Amino acid sequence: MPLTRITLTEGKSQSYLKAVSDSLHQALVEAYDVPPTDRFQIIQQARPGELVFDRAYFGGAEGPRSDDFIIFAITAGRPRSTKVKAAFCRRLTELLAASAGIRPADVMVVISTSQMDEWSFSDGRLQMVEAAEAAVV
Repeated sequence: MPLTRITLTEGKSQSYLKAVSDSLHQALVEAYDVPPTDRFQIIQQARPGELVFDRAYFGGAEGPRSDDFIIFAITAGRPRSTKVKAAFCRRLTELLAASAGIRPADVMVVISTSQMDEWSFSDGRLQMVEAAEAAVV
């Protein structure tokens, strides 16, 4: 049930944005234990000067970050191990490089977790809490 805000500088084509979206979803399914039908993303395009970042801070092996820098801010419902998170980040950068030509140095990932009672998917209900309670009965 991750919700991901994808932030990048505006001006990318629809096919580029689709490649980014699809790569993220594939990495979540393959490496982060997310069901294939669980896809919630917000793509936010910032005007030049509105996405501020240090080009060298913990920079990658390829040198400084470029104008293609992209941030994935992921809010997940349950914690994953460090090993799982590392595998997910590696897989995401592999897929982004292959599908959209994004250099790994231009990919930043921030993962936060939340509790089941902090998600309502519709109808003003807490579906994950309801499902967990039904499983106990």
